[in-house]
Amino acid sequence: MSSTGHKTIVTCAVTGSGALGPRSGAVPITPIRIAEDCIAAARAGAAVVHVHVRDPATGAPSMDLGLYRETVGRIRDSGVDVVLNLTTGVGARYIPSEEDPLKPAEGSSLSSPELRVQHVLDLKPEICSLDVATMNFGKHAIINTPDHITKMAELVRSVGTRPELEVFDLGQIELASRLIGDGVIDAPAFFQICLGVPGGAPATSETMLLMRRFLPDGAHWGGFGISAASFPMVGQCALLGGHVRVGLEDNLYLARGKLAPDNASLVERAVTIVESLGGTIATAAEARTMLDLRAAA
Repeated sequence: MSSTGHKTIVTCAVTGSGALGPRSGAVPITPIRIAEDCIAAARAGAAVVHVHVRDPATGAPSMDLGLYRETVGRIRDSGVDVVLNLTTGVGARYIPSEEDPLKPAEGSSLSSPELRVQHVLDLKPEICSLDVATMNFGKHAIINTPDHITKMAELVRSVGTRPELEVFDLGQIELASRLIGDGVIDAPAFFQICLGVPGGAPATSETMLLMRRFLPDGAHWGGFGISAASFPMVGQCALLGGHVRVGLEDNLYLARGKLAPDNASLVERAVTIVESLGGTIATAAEARTMLDLRAAA
């Protein structure tokens, strides 16, 4: 499927939960900065903003409900029309201790399904991410058992939030398809094909084509690549009829050696790529219709 006539939803993942380094100066940390970047990204063309929060003092990933409330409140109070997508990925990390692998080492965050979705139940965003993945993730592992995924899916459904199914390899699409078949997740589901994460599928055209082929009939889908693969995968997704994601969670650069000054600049480049391939950019209102989302709370 070509991009001609296809409305493309641009998602901006503004901060993520990865470690911060010397090149991460543009990554927003505080609620006010995260909200400002979401608002600017929406004005640049993003229909959806994917939101994590961080400890304002350390930059570490956080599950603090107060930080989510402040961030989401600022975005909603701005009057900018954008679809909110809150992460539920934090709380899956497991690092075994050297003394006893059954005991978590420092840096582990493995948490109950209820704790991982508390902010979604409180704030009722239109979308939340739902990782369908137990896998190596860089130097640690993330654990999402079928029972935990099922519980999280049931809880977010209870407040009208649609899950975005983040899949990093083929087996995760198979598991998600079974959950859809069992009625745990409503069809047509929204899949996000996540490529290039160490431990997951590589960010190549062949991988994107293969994973798209295994999606359930009628599924909505988008995808992204991390780091240098970010913009090539924007083009690939647009050409295949999918939606696209960019943002400082996934990539810090506008071009080789040129750091992005903010999230909006990454969105602007993605919009340019999609439009140069004959596509058109979906508004937030159009994204709600395409994905069958309820109105924002």
